[in-house]
Order: sequence, then structure tokens, then C-alpha cells
Amino acid sequence: MIRTEQGYAQIFKIYGKSETEVKEKIQDLLKCGGAVVIYTRRRGKDVHVLAETQAEDEESAKAALKPVAKEIKKALGDMYYSTKENETMEETVVRLLTKYGLTVTTAESCTGGMVAAKIINVPGASDVFDQGYITYSNKSKRKILDVSKATLKKYGAVSEQTAREMALGGVLAADADACVAVTGLAGPDGGTEEKPVGLVYVSCCMKDEVIVEECHFNGTRQEIREHAAVTALDLLRRMIIRSRQ
Repeated sequence: MIRTEQGYAQIFKIYGKSETEVKEKIQDLLKCGGAVVIYTRRRGKDVHVLAETQAEDEESAKAALKPVAKEIKKALGDMYYSTKENETMEETVVRLLTKYGLTVTTAESCTGGMVAAKIINVPGASDVFDQGYITYSNKSKRKILDVSKATLKKYGAVSEQTAREMALGGVLAADADACVAVTGLAGPDGGTEEKPVGLVYVSCCMKDEVIVEECHFNGTRQEIREHAAVTALDLLRRMIIRSRQ
């Protein structure tokens, strides 16, 4: 819960979605009247959902916001990554890994260690992270992650198939509970009509299940890499939640 000019609010932070997508999830709640007002706002790549009350004291605010927050959580599902105003994606991920006693490794190509760096920036990361891999070349993908030569030849380094094998290989190489992998084209050159700059595949392997997501990012090389790194962490977060259900 945070202090606002009007009183108090409960915040729900969502990464990488448009306000339209978020509003569709909570459209019925947005129509509700009453003492609690629900609205959205954009902050960089985040969209925030806020439930706000004009209650004069914290205890009254908690009582007013609790049932509304419950409905928002139900509507958003695993879309939101934090209800704490200043908690980052990587802090959320490390908190969840620690809570459930899980370890993670990283297998990165275009992000070049950015995912691992974000995790390591969080105090206590040593309890959940032992090692990560930067496999920028096809040779390193084969040698370290055991990505098959046939996969690379047929589908290329930037492909769903390669991302899948990177995540699987990372888990085995590090003997970790999970691996999050990233491969893509950050530009500014190297894109084609079939595989344009900004095409990124993020994948996560956990409990013998692998999920791969195809992403299309815009921006500079650094912006694409940053977006890819946080998106990969968000996929890991959702996989952790899914594994506990």
C-alpha cells in the first residue's frame, strides 16, 4: 500500500503490456463505483493498476482496499509482478526463488549476461544463483548448452527451437532447478524480412517443462537487449508461480 495525494492506494505492477491489454483484464472492475477508485497509469515499460481510497488513516484504508485488491488479483492472474511500489522485476524473481528454495541459471546470447547481472544485483542472489552462460556464437551454444548442430543449421540461432534447446541445456549444465534463455537480433544490422531486428525468443525450463515466447521489440540495440532481459525474468517469474499451483 502506498500514500497518495487522495489517501492510500494498493498498486499492482505489470511489465511489457499495453494499458489496453491491462484494462481488458479488469474492465468489469473499472466500471464499479464506490469508495475505492480503480485506474491505470503507464510508467516506462510498466503499467500500474491502482485501487485508491480517500480513507484518512492506514487501518481504514487497508479495510477498504482488501476486498478490492482480492478481486484485482483474481482478474490479473499472474500478469502482475509486484504489489510493492519500488520492487524491481529481478527483486521479485529472487524473492520467489528464495521463498520456494529454487536455483536458476541463465543461457544468454544477444543479452550477453544482462539477465545474470540483474539477478546478481539483488542482495541474497548467491542463495539462488551459482553460474550463468553467455553463448554468443553457435560454437558456444553447441559446446556449452548442447544445442544440436542440426537445429542451428535448419532453424538458425534466432529461433524457437534454439531457444528451447538453450534452456534445456542450461538446466543440465548447471544442475539448476530452472534456466532462462535468450536469443535474438538486437541490431542495428543483421535483420532480414523473415527475422527482423528486434526479434527475440525468451525461454524458460523448469520441472521438465519448457516455454518459449516470441517477442518483437523496438528501439536501439541497448533498449532491445534491456527489454529482452526483463521479459526473460518475467517469464521465469510466471514459470515459478505456475510450478507452485
